[in-house]
Amino acid sequence: MTNPYIPLLIMAAAAVAVALGGLGASAILGPTVKNKIKTANYECGVEPTEAEADHGRFPVKYYLVAMTFIVFDIEVVFLYPWAVSFGKLGLFGLVVMMTFLLLILVPYVYEWRRGGLDWT
Repeated sequence: MTNPYIPLLIMAAAAVAVALGGLGASAILGPTVKNKIKTANYECGVEPTEAEADHGRFPVKYYLVAMTFIVFDIEVVFLYPWAVSFGKLGLFGLVVMMTFLLLILVPYVYEWRRGGLDWT
């Protein structure tokens, strides 16, 4: 009788080997010449000011957009299993999901009213 965890360990070892192999190959095969443009901070096409370039700081709005994306991405991840098992959950599942959506709607409205979803 074999151990049922052996395939899982083989898969984990393969994942680690691929990840380390990719890092090693990029370190060996990638260009190593550094210049000012390659080492500069990239801020989605926005030219950084001198003060920001010296300190390497990004405007907070980039992080807020990223956090908004994460919140709504997690919401979608929770909606898929609910949609698949909607028939089995019945009224209880509907009430719980509507409560969840209402709780997610609060930060969405807050972000919208603050202007965080404006791309200008």
